[in-house]
Amino acid sequence: MLLLSAWSLCKGQTQKGKASFYADKFQGRQTASGETYRHNKLTAAHKTLPFGTRVRVINVANQKRVEVVINDRGPYAEGRIIDLSLSAAEALGFVQQGLADVTLEVLDAGDGKSSTSAPIPETPPDEKEFYDLAATRFKPGGFGVQIGTYQELVNLLRVADNLKSSYKKKVVVQVKTLSGVKYYALILGGFSSRAKAEKFMTSVKRKYPDAFIAEFDRMR
Repeated sequence: MLLLSAWSLCKGQTQKGKASFYADKFQGRQTASGETYRHNKLTAAHKTLPFGTRVRVINVANQKRVEVVINDRGPYAEGRIIDLSLSAAEALGFVQQGLADVTLEVLDAGDGKSSTSAPIPETPPDEKEFYDLAATRFKPGGFGVQIGTYQELVNLLRVADNLKSSYKKKVVVQVKTLSGVKYYALILGGFSSRAKAEKFMTSVKRKYPDAFIAEFDRMR
């Protein structure tokens, strides 16, 4: 495996690691290159690749692939090698999971001239994520829309944070144990009727195509 380097870059170089994607709160913010981040653009952040570099990203799990242009710096969380726009993450099919194992391949080396600031960091800073939790155990009623099921807490928290910001709905987590392994179902609710839940589900199906109606009374 060849490691990508900002100083010795050529077509065909590859890198393997984990990909994440931008939270909704970054929509409209300025990237390190000076461009504005847009969810619908196929762009990405990388620690060292010059701005303008075109990269093919392949999801190892499903072999889906997408081409993106580097216009930002990051991610700096341990083990992550690229932070993708939401539309790129959708193309790779890992929005519900939060993270994906990917392979990067350089298609066209950028010249870095679009940079307005952001020198390339020699040692990436340690990125820490903090979440404000107010968890209460309760017995929900009515209906909800289940977005996905997760095993890793960090993935659950990242997606829940995005959902709260985007849809302004109550987020409910159902803890399930299957064969001794705990899983966490992320549900948006509660709706007083199935019709209201179905109407809301229609609005989230584009981002979360596997979403379905959850009737809380039957889940107890």
